Amino acid sequence: MIHHLALARDWADAQKAGEYRISTLGRTLDEEGFIHCSRDLDQLHTVHTTYYGHLTETDPLLILDIDPTGLDIRLENGYPHLYGPLPITAVTTTRPYPGT
Repeated sequence: MIHHLALARDWADAQKAGEYRISTLGRTLDEEGFIHCSRDLDQLHTVHTTYYGHLTETDPLLILDIDPTGLDIRLENGYPHLYGPLPITAVTTTRPYPGT
């Protein structure tokens, strides 16, 4: 299982489209080349602090739990990166990020 932080509105858009294409806050898969993920909740917290800490409750965040089976995941600098779009069917659970 790997994880990704997503704005709730981006996840809602992905559900309509059938795939998720946001790399990290403000950057798309096309711009970055991959989707940033985390191995565990400690890494996810680091990503939140670094990139998402300034968001308010009006921008709720979700944790996407992802089954990596069949996805092009590469471990780079200690973090898993997904090369290609994230099919919504690979997301096993979504839940609010604590504190948002």
